[in-house]
Parts: sequence; C-alpha cells; structure tokens
Amino acid sequence: MSMIAELNMTDTENMNAIPSFDDDGAHVIVFGNEKGGSGKSTSAMHAAIALLRLGYKVSSIDLDARQGTFTRYLKNRWDNVIRNHTETPSPLHMAIERSQLETVEGQKKEERDFLMMALDELRPCCDFVVIDTPGTDSYLSRLAHSCADTLVTPLNDSFIDLDLLAHIDPVTHEIIKPSIYSHMVKEQQKIKQSGSNGITTNWIVMRNRLSHIDAKNREMVGQCLETLSEELGFTLVTGFGERVIFKELFLQGLTLLDLKENREKPLTLSEISARQEVRHLINAISPETIKGYIKPPKNNSGASVQKSND
Repeated sequence: MSMIAELNMTDTENMNAIPSFDDDGAHVIVFGNEKGGSGKSTSAMHAAIALLRLGYKVSSIDLDARQGTFTRYLKNRWDNVIRNHTETPSPLHMAIERSQLETVEGQKKEERDFLMMALDELRPCCDFVVIDTPGTDSYLSRLAHSCADTLVTPLNDSFIDLDLLAHIDPVTHEIIKPSIYSHMVKEQQKIKQSGSNGITTNWIVMRNRLSHIDAKNREMVGQCLETLSEELGFTLVTGFGERVIFKELFLQGLTLLDLKENREKPLTLSEISARQEVRHLINAISPETIKGYIKPPKNNSGASVQKSND
C-alpha cells in the first residue's frame, strides 16, 4: 500500500467542518508538532516579529498556556519595552488554556468556542495570526491544525524526531509508513478543505537544530525528509541551527531581527547567519504572495506596540 493510500484511510468520522472565514481575513499560521523541544515557540516568535517588521499587521495566540513559553517570551518583550523606553513592535496577543470542565464534550465545546472567538476577533483586523500549539496531542491542538492556512512543523534534525512523521527501516533507512503526526495533519487538512471551499493547508517542515558538522546522520535524515516531502506533500526548509543566541534572546524578549536597534556593537558572523535562517522561514511562508507587498515601517521600527491587557 502506498503512503498516500494509507493516509487516505484516516478515520473521518469526527470531521466536523470548521467555520468558513472571509477570504479577506488574516492568514492563519500554526506552529505545530506533537513533540516538545522542537523550537515551536522560538520559531513562532521570530516569524511574528519578522512579519511585523515587513509592515504586516500581526496577532498571536498561545494554545500552550500551561507552559506558556510563547506568552512569557512576549511578556519579556513588553517588560523590555517599558524598561528601555523603546518602540519595539509586538503582536496583539492572546493565550487560551485547556478547559477544566468535567466532561469531555464540555471541554471540547469550551475550547472550540474560545479559539473561534479569538479568531473571529483577530482575523478582521490583522494580516496574519500566528498560533503556537502544545507539544502534545490534544483537541485544542488538532482544532488549531484544522484552522491553519499555513502549518509550520519545526523538527529537530534526528531520527528520533523524524519518527513523528514516518516509521523508518533501521537497516535500509527506507520509509515504511507514515506515523501518527502525519496522519493527524492529513485528517485536519481534510477538515480544513471541507470548511474552506476546497482550500487546503500549506504544510512546511523546517529542520531545526542542524549540526554545523556535515555528519553522516545529518545526510541520512536529509534524504529521508526529501523523500517524505514528496510523499506527504510538504515543503522542506532549512530551519534554525543549534545556536546559543536563540536561548539568550528569550529573557530579553528579543529576536534576531531586533538586535541592530537594541545594542551598539555590530552583529557577529553567527548572528548574521542566524538572521538568514529566519529569512529562509519567512521566504517559505511567502507573505507577499498571500497578502501582497506592504511598505515596511520607517527604520523597521514603526509598527505600534500592541500589548494584551493581562
């Protein structure tokens, strides 16, 4: 049985169509992966700020409110703005927690209602909504996947993380069959199509934590991902390398695209390379083909600071 045929056997019994949105509303970008530690929040933050600095109106939603990495990243940013009296652009942000109701049906309804209310409020006033999801399988995460116009799946460059997409033969390294997350993505793409006049989700897989050493393992993982991209229909892009700078910026609430304005010393070669990695992600999202070209704010810092009322 081919991989596509197996994916088409996905259970569709519970495929309730999502609400159809106005084509003129915001483009929803979901960062999703059922495995933690893949860099979803860091990638989501950099994408949101990059889009803001290109002149687009951007909002964000954190569906992993219990861990809250994306929300804390933005809080650190707002604290930085207040502390240093800067006008660093920030997205309008919301955080949605998992329901604590007693029944499963009640939980699903409450989570669905909160997410739909958030999207109903944000989509008319923004160009892009960036959503960060939990690193686990949950109803709220699946719901977000079904709302995605673009799905970005950060993946650490290892066979451990690759197992989330497909089962790999340990001897030949051939792809045996798609794995749990691939099945879930295809299922949610069908739901998306049913509620969006046949428009499906653009799926991007980004290889994060790439080693700077051209190791044999890196080559084998790359070959498997190239094959999977054809079989599963996703776009494969080079993601963020294993760089200390990504971890250091979290406490300041800054991204690599903010560095020129927030310090006097010039960028290092490593930081310049890391900025290029962010551009690779934005090029893959291709905002200009979705919303057209927007004139960037003057000096790349003219976007208003939008802060939640939390």
